[in-house]
Amino acid sequence: MSQRAFQLSHPAPETLAVSGALTFATASEVLSAGRAELDRGGQVALDLAGVGQADSAGLATVLALLAYARGKGRSLSVVNTPAGLQALARVSGVDSLLALP
Repeated sequence: MSQRAFQLSHPAPETLAVSGALTFATASEVLSAGRAELDRGGQVALDLAGVGQADSAGLATVLALLAYARGKGRSLSVVNTPAGLQALARVSGVDSLLALP
């Protein structure tokens, strides 16, 4: 396994899962790797269940991946958003972009 503080996987054919840290320290690498995975596959869900740590840069990364998918004419939904990331999205006023309940 890589020494990265995050990991991308495909737990289901149409799902891209992020696990580990989604923070300022990993944001650039997650965004780059996530874009590459979206270019390769037909993912319709971004699963964040495995994210153990997230900050505002992580939230920005998720939003950037959503925008990237939309720019490619694809719909990508975020699922299993951790409570801390949900709270940050609400405070930032972007919860509707993540379709949070």
